[in-house]
Amino acid sequence: MTNLDLARSYFLKVEKRLKALEVLFKEEDYSDVIRDAKEAIELAEMESEESGEIREREVFEVALGGKIIEDYPEDEPYPSCLIYGRTSENRPLHVVCAFAKDEETAIIITTYEPDPRRWIDFERRKT
Repeated sequence: MTNLDLARSYFLKVEKRLKALEVLFKEEDYSDVIRDAKEAIELAEMESEESGEIREREVFEVALGGKIIEDYPEDEPYPSCLIYGRTSENRPLHVVCAFAKDEETAIIITTYEPDPRRWIDFERRKT
């Protein structure tokens, strides 16, 4: 099995988890949503590492040391925000996090390398 095959298998598992998350969310089973979301994130991270994309270390660098550039206080089930930062290799990244205050947990929703055609200095959306 090649790294690409392994990455694809992780991606397929993530897709299945996301479908299950939709059902759990509709049922308002939030504790299971959080648990399964964490598992989906772990699978996505494995897929990313295998395919040479964003690494877990980079996500944590930005999440812990970045700047909140957009705030989404009305998001459900938890408020979230968009964080911009640069990795130790100076790579620009955006990380979307939700905060479960009752569980004192930060949940990484997604992370990506921002497109400079859509962002001004990676901090403001172009209109």
